[in-house]
Amino acid sequence: MTMSTAKFIGLDVHKETIAVAVANDGRSGEIRFHGTIPNTPDAIRRLVARLAAPDVTLHFCYEAGGCGYGIYRQLTDLGVECSVIAPSVIPRKSADRVKTDRRDAQMLARLLRSGELTAIWVPDEAHEAIRDLIRGRRQAKQDLVASRQTILSFLLRHGRKFTGRSNWTKAHWRWLSEQAFDAPHQQFVFGEGIRRIEEAQHRCDRLDSMLVEALPQWSLAPLVQALQALRGVGLVVAATLVAEIGDLSRFDTPKQLMSWLGL
Repeated sequence: MTMSTAKFIGLDVHKETIAVAVANDGRSGEIRFHGTIPNTPDAIRRLVARLAAPDVTLHFCYEAGGCGYGIYRQLTDLGVECSVIAPSVIPRKSADRVKTDRRDAQMLARLLRSGELTAIWVPDEAHEAIRDLIRGRRQAKQDLVASRQTILSFLLRHGRKFTGRSNWTKAHWRWLSEQAFDAPHQQFVFGEGIRRIEEAQHRCDRLDSMLVEALPQWSLAPLVQALQALRGVGLVVAATLVAEIGDLSRFDTPKQLMSWLGL
């Protein structure tokens, strides 16, 4: 009976390329740099085919980053194990300041073999789509706030102060419509600022509508609904919590959830 062995593969992932290192099983197993491949599905498929062998189990890992979870999903679809690693908790020696793609890939392979890496939870594609929608909405809200602050700063710089109770009410919008500048260039800038606010508001409204439309089809919609029973938690807050945290059942205790949140 042949014994199964394992190979631990560290991937240093970049937009165009992936540096690959392989650590053989066992504490004294060789850690070698396999080479650099293009960051394409075909290249990854060929890499798995080259490394695969009878009675050999492949374990891949790479750092979470801007390239997302496409590699993770492709590798799992190919039937091999893959972990996405939180960069903030990777053990690093203080004296090890030389950073290259090759060294990073070899480090990941070595630490994966020794069990010193912490994998993050990877959302499925439907969950990631909701998360992207919510993050897009949050960015749109930030753009709206920034555009409003820009126009208020512009008016203050020219001595225009609204004396009403609060900004962005109907009375405030009427006051804005009455503002006029002698210099045509200043009037143009003011008009562009107003149009920027209106466009940002329309964008927020569209994203809000899409969120309301998308949530009922989401598998975690019941959890979003349940969280809204808490005082002060509305649809957007509940959806944001669930999108960013994921399924709460993956935490065994409340203490684990609080630790994940950094509280």
